[in-house]
Amino acid sequence: QLQASGGGVVQAGGSLKLSCAASGPTRNSKGMTWFRQPPGKEREFVGGIRWSNRATDYAASVKGRFTISRDNGRIAVNLQMNSLKPEDTAIYYCTLNTGYGIPSNRASYDYWGQGTLVTVSS
Repeated sequence: QLQASGGGVVQAGGSLKLSCAASGPTRNSKGMTWFRQPPGKEREFVGGIRWSNRATDYAASVKGRFTISRDNGRIAVNLQMNSLKPEDTAIYYCTLNTGYGIPSNRASYDYWGQGTLVTVSS
């Protein structure tokens, strides 16, 4: 089970930190990945992290503004979002990565948490 938290309303240019923690069977997890779904649009890749070497990868739209880090000792991650823009408004989902690399396609992931809503006002 995955639980995302930390969503809310923030003004453009502000910051917000999301968290995601996993419980239950997680021994096959290789990392965690964040996706988001803007209103009326498809779910899209945000970024992810692998446990083994803490390697990260980000979508071009968030690179340099968002940072994913692992919560030490836990199957949990944080998503620090800075310099937020109205186009970052979306429901943010976390998912377990059980495969290779950090896939950016939604079909590569089987385990999803309930999302948390982030609203960035202009």
